[in-house]
Amino acid sequence: MVFWVTKGVSTALGEALSDFSIHVMPPVVAVLLGFALFVGALVLQLTRRRYVAGIYWLTVAMVGVFGTMAADVVHVVLGAPYAVSAIAYAVLLALVFAGWRAIERTLDVHEITTTRRELFYWAAVVGTFAMGTAVGDLTAVGLGLGYAPSMALFALLILIPAFGYRLLHWNGVFAFWFAYVLTRPLGASLADWLGKPVGEGGVGLGAGWVSLGFAAVMLGLVVSAGLRAPAGAVLPKTASAIPPQP
Repeated sequence: MVFWVTKGVSTALGEALSDFSIHVMPPVVAVLLGFALFVGALVLQLTRRRYVAGIYWLTVAMVGVFGTMAADVVHVVLGAPYAVSAIAYAVLLALVFAGWRAIERTLDVHEITTTRRELFYWAAVVGTFAMGTAVGDLTAVGLGLGYAPSMALFALLILIPAFGYRLLHWNGVFAFWFAYVLTRPLGASLADWLGKPVGEGGVGLGAGWVSLGFAAVMLGLVVSAGLRAPAGAVLPKTASAIPPQP
């Protein structure tokens, strides 16, 4: 459960921090900085020989920021409708999964025991963040549902893989990635609802304060995860440099 809560908070943080950064600095600078921080965090993660909670979740947070920017660039800069960007990122994510499955014969996150598998994993994570951002924008803005109804919709949808796995004995790998994709639009809708102006259907707290709040929550969760690091965390990378995931 802590894993999923931390993942959800990271998606909200990525959405809010991305929105805040493009308002306090030129958008091009913000995107380049976001990309640089993402690459730096990913290099740190890939060079770890064991799971380090702070570095792993820093990488996830930077994926959240960069994934949000990537989705926004397609819509704002290229002018693509939300439906088009959502479909495009869904296709790219499907290609990542297809390539991963064809080469490694597994999509199980518990079997990420090589650098190549970890690269596939992070490519899939980036894809889920970008697609989830586009889907969240599609429901909240494109379809006119608003941020709060969109958040409620994804909160209900994320129960499907949970109940499917627990009660209907769905394949664990399928249920994991199903839920993983949905955490993004859920967290993004929550961040937008809290940060956007009241006139746009939000609470009006502002992206800066929302970013600060979610950063504090995530820091607490990551410190807790580090203190309760699983036994596998002391093993070499052949055991996995990412945490055991449900």
